Amino acid sequence: MPPLSRGFHGRRRTDVDPSRIPPGQYVTPGFPVLSAGPTPYAPLAKWTFTIRGAVDKPISWTWDEFRALPSETITVDIHCVTKWSKLDTSWTGVSLDTLLAAVQTSAEYVLAFSDGGYTTNLPLDDLRGGKAWVAFEYGGKPLEPEHGGPARLLVPHLYFWKSAKWIRGLELREYDESGFWERYGYHNYGDP
Repeated sequence: MPPLSRGFHGRRRTDVDPSRIPPGQYVTPGFPVLSAGPTPYAPLAKWTFTIRGAVDKPISWTWDEFRALPSETITVDIHCVTKWSKLDTSWTGVSLDTLLAAVQTSAEYVLAFSDGGYTTNLPLDDLRGGKAWVAFEYGGKPLEPEHGGPARLLVPHLYFWKSAKWIRGLELREYDESGFWERYGYHNYGDP
């Protein structure tokens, strides 16, 4: 494996509305691959998505049950803390509003957990109100494993490390607990 992931190149474009690009970011036409470890591969027959923790009753969906839920296609800009931005990305997934409607909770925080042991923390309010999805398609095609497939969290208003790859569930919490990168000093909230 090379010492740097592919996709690190680019300069700030002048043909883009600057209000779409956070300070210090550049637009990339590619989709850089950045991971904290090796890419896990989950057989769909064994894949589940679970909401647990501070809920009235934990709930899980198999891949087929998850795919049977209402989904939507959205177009959003994404921003990585490594300074790249990708504009007008198209994703298809299940809204967190749909998934969270299946549980009752008084929790204020979420710890998203993924295959490979990755976690990231978010305020629950950042996943509600049409602000987050569990995406299974990118650009009209199944999400590739290197980009988080079969499914990844998509929280486009925050830096992309908050959009956990290989998502397997959410643990709802009464208190905030730092996730993987946050324990290494990344900003707790991740607002670009």
